Amino acid sequence: MSIELKMLLYAGIVLIVQLVLQVLAGIYQNGLGYALSPRDDLSNDSGIAGRVERAFYNMLETFPIFAAMALMVHVTESWTSLTALGAQLYFWGRVFYVPAYVAGIPVVRTVIWMASLVGICLMAWELTRLAVGA
Repeated sequence: MSIELKMLLYAGIVLIVQLVLQVLAGIYQNGLGYALSPRDDLSNDSGIAGRVERAFYNMLETFPIFAAMALMVHVTESWTSLTALGAQLYFWGRVFYVPAYVAGIPVVRTVIWMASLVGICLMAWELTRLAVGA
């Protein structure tokens, strides 16, 4: 299995872990009744539960793009050291993003997020470069 597909697999696992953390943080902050209710009048906007939720939704925003890049690399057999580095940057960026966000470390959190975005961009750059035959 290519490193890009391994990172896609591991990123999927991170996404599942974040989903579970989001649910548990909501239960911890608002009680089990919150989790069992339709949540029409309750919000997870503040505190740790809010941060976990926002980190989860941020992962949901970037994961499809990363998945598309990793699958394109695999299907086109366009593996390079840059696509491998990009996949690893994305994965590790996402792993470190959650604790940085939950801890409320503003600048570090943003730098980590940018590292994961650079990972996606490296993969896209390589795919584009290979597509135009450069």
